[in-house]
Amino acid sequence: MQFVRKFFNTTKKTDFIKQVENTLGIKPTKSILYITALSHRSIKENSDENNERLEYLGDAILSSIVADYLFKRYPYKEEGFLTEMRSKMVNRNQLNEVALKMGLKKLILYNKLDNSLRNSQIFGNTLEAIVGAVYLDKGYKKTQQWVLKQIVIPHMFVDDLEAIDINLKNKLIAWANKNGKTLSFDVAEEKLSGNRRTFIINTVIDGEVLSQGKGFNKKDASHTAAQQAIEKLNL
Repeated sequence: MQFVRKFFNTTKKTDFIKQVENTLGIKPTKSILYITALSHRSIKENSDENNERLEYLGDAILSSIVADYLFKRYPYKEEGFLTEMRSKMVNRNQLNEVALKMGLKKLILYNKLDNSLRNSQIFGNTLEAIVGAVYLDKGYKKTQQWVLKQIVIPHMFVDDLEAIDINLKNKLIAWANKNGKTLSFDVAEEKLSGNRRTFIINTVIDGEVLSQGKGFNKKDASHTAAQQAIEKLNL
């Protein structure tokens, strides 16, 4: 709380909102929504002041917008393909990279003394919170237009994502079988993070942890763990 108060003592609220407008390419009407969306719980513990509730909402809105986009882009593709493509577009690593490319790191209000947050996925989580803020501020239709214009088209290269192996876990399993390795995806931790349950899953090869993935469901966490394992193994 003191961090936020200090921030706004040195930088006028209007200047901050102008930065938000320039970075996001949208003019906020209800500025408090965007301040909340950009406030991590490391500096605001109350659920009505930090961005976790907006993250929950934005996650659902973003997923529906991407699902609609893919449904129209690929009129003849089956459900499995569409589901996998959506997962590629809205997984934690992808959203974190997009958020950094958009310049959100300079706007997010978080405890910069906590080094663990510097390399975490709070930036992608904040992007989801911003989607939630835009939705509450502008409504679904304008949010859909904004997401496509500012997130999907410039940062999510769908053709490249389509070319990525459709199922990373299957690719890793095939590699393990071919090389006589014992592979498992083990739940390392399951806990409540705000109002949401978080899963941490380890990729374990021959009894040793190779990589770790985090997500709000086991599928996303496993996907991230498999992706990191494949990168480490240079597959």
